[in-house]
Amino acid sequence: MNYAYLFAAILCEVVATSALKAADGFSRLWPSVVVILGYGLAFYCLSLAMRSIPVGIAYAVWSGIGIVLIALIGWLVYRQPLDMPAILGMALIMAGVLVINLFSRTASS
Repeated sequence: MNYAYLFAAILCEVVATSALKAADGFSRLWPSVVVILGYGLAFYCLSLAMRSIPVGIAYAVWSGIGIVLIALIGWLVYRQPLDMPAILGMALIMAGVLVINLFSRTASS
């Protein structure tokens, strides 16, 4: 269940960060509301996940997956280009998240 909270935190953070661009410096009401609620829910869910997932592991997974998803949304929704170094860097981030979750004994404690 704790990884479900972690993935809910990731999704809320991705929605909030995506809305942050649309909020245009908090000058647009509804995107600003989405940002505030999204980050609030993200941190709440992250705190629930950290009841049993070590803080370093939870944060590594949260930030790593979030980085990649936000970059993909930037590319798909906002038409922001991704060059090969950016793609390679994100592949390395995902590889790190996978290594932590598949091979680290810390992740399962």
